[in-house]
Amino acid sequence: MALASCGQDGPPPVPPLPEEALEAVVVEPGVSREALARKIDALFTEEGLGETQSVVVMYRGEVVAERYAEGFGPEVRQVGWSLSKTLTATLIGMLVADGRVRLDDPAPVPAWRRSGDPRGAITLRHLLQMRSGLTHKEQADPVYTSAEVQMMYGRGRGDMAAWAEAPMLEHDAGTTFAYSTATSVILADVATDLIAPDADADTRRREMADFVDARLAVPLGMTSLVGEYDAAGTLTGGSGFWATPRDWARFGEFLRNGGVAGGVQVVPRGWIDFMRTPSPAAPDYGAQLWLNRPSETERSVLFAEQGPEDAFALVGYLGQYVIVSPDQKLTVVRMGRTEEPQRGALVAALAEIFALYPRG
Repeated sequence: MALASCGQDGPPPVPPLPEEALEAVVVEPGVSREALARKIDALFTEEGLGETQSVVVMYRGEVVAERYAEGFGPEVRQVGWSLSKTLTATLIGMLVADGRVRLDDPAPVPAWRRSGDPRGAITLRHLLQMRSGLTHKEQADPVYTSAEVQMMYGRGRGDMAAWAEAPMLEHDAGTTFAYSTATSVILADVATDLIAPDADADTRRREMADFVDARLAVPLGMTSLVGEYDAAGTLTGGSGFWATPRDWARFGEFLRNGGVAGGVQVVPRGWIDFMRTPSPAAPDYGAQLWLNRPSETERSVLFAEQGPEDAFALVGYLGQYVIVSPDQKLTVVRMGRTEEPQRGALVAALAEIFALYPRG
């Protein structure tokens, strides 16, 4: 009986929070400081989530939490992988706003303009919404046959755009959603051709880099932003942008604010609204942007069951995330290395951060 009386009722006590975990969060983050610190600490310490390298949380336009693994920090650029697709879509929006190309005209790809070529029906809208109909097979098995691997590291690596633009249609243009890194490279090629028409590779690379700096990096304060280019001078717009986690967060905030940075409308608000509008072929995808909505398939990229419905995300290979919730005035960046089998658990852990914050 004496031993029984020493037993503990209820759940075990919560372990103390490591000092570094609490120090990563500002004193007043908009919710319980300790609760937010614990959710972020779990991303770095919990098993089954892969390796978290960086986390930045912005609330109401201010950084309220920031933490890095050893070897990473505020000044270290990290590759965005498919986060890059959303930047490429933003550049296309600028060219549309400039009147240099139109969303529903046939995409200005010379290889598709021959008389009778069915690819001539592909518009920029189709490309942006991942419904071109081209025979790109993303994440194929075995992996070396996958379109993005062949394009970036195999036969297509010298001229990625030419490789991406060569396939014929598998489906009628506009009818079928198929996520494709090659499609984003086509968009980057279209942009580069408009910015540096009939130019050699070095000129294409230089003029596109200048455009990115002048129209995107400088207005947004993304001083670390840099893109990769292939041997033909084409921006690898599906995977090749690098930036610090803080700058990835700045881009998320730019989207949250409807294309405004520093009080300036950098890209029309209507373009951001278009990027956030569900594709006719995929309710959980907009224009180079994932939406927090049910896919109506087995695909589950974010946390649609939890909401909020207006949340959206840039999502990259190995678990790069920039998740934005306009209703909550919240942007969360997570950079790291998480293999596909662990992605569901990682997304669930990120969803817990959003669950802390009030809506409306």
